[in-house]
Amino acid sequence: MDIEALNKQFENSSAEEVLAFFLNEYKGAIALSSSLSYEDQVLTDMICGIDKTTRIFTLDTGRCFPETYSLIERTNERYGIKLEVYFPDYRNVQKMVAEHGVNLFYGSVELRHLCCNVRKIEPLQRALKDLKVWICGLRREQSITRKDMQLVEWDANNSLVKLNPLIHWTEDEVKAYVKQHSVPYNKLHDKGFPSIGCQPCTRAVEPGEDIRSGRWWWENPEHRECGLHRR
Repeated sequence: MDIEALNKQFENSSAEEVLAFFLNEYKGAIALSSSLSYEDQVLTDMICGIDKTTRIFTLDTGRCFPETYSLIERTNERYGIKLEVYFPDYRNVQKMVAEHGVNLFYGSVELRHLCCNVRKIEPLQRALKDLKVWICGLRREQSITRKDMQLVEWDANNSLVKLNPLIHWTEDEVKAYVKQHSVPYNKLHDKGFPSIGCQPCTRAVEPGEDIRSGRWWWENPEHRECGLHRR
């Protein structure tokens, strides 16, 4: 697959056009990993309008908000689908907690990365097995760690193509789509949570603050990724 050529081919295409091409070209070997964010809900809406047999999965870390679980059910009901849910290996969780405590992530960046690895990275790797294309809801505007990402990228960590159909979208465009198409979304967004992850690692932010500032707020901005999208 020629990544550079694909980025050139679709540089002026809509997100729907990009999805339609890849869902057809890689049917059976493509999936959306959804964090139930605004962006991933937009992609779910688009994908279900193109081919609702496409795999859509989410990671249940065991530390999610109740509102997130509610959104999984509402999404399934709205689109007539069943999101696949991947869980961490309980043995790894037990070992980690026994050695470092239940809230180890506050201790250091290294311990927080360990927690993310156990609860997110390992389940993700199981979910991505046998895939050729991984659809993500990343946008350049989201954070300093994502400003150089491309529409189509080669993910060397997982040996597959990462597709970011909303890479050029603004936050306002995402919210406008959600409103226009009545897309179900996490109710925490109405309470000052622009980005939602695990409950202990996510807080509301003030108007005007960076949209990722509520994630791992005790760390420096350049560290605020869980490792799912390290480059």
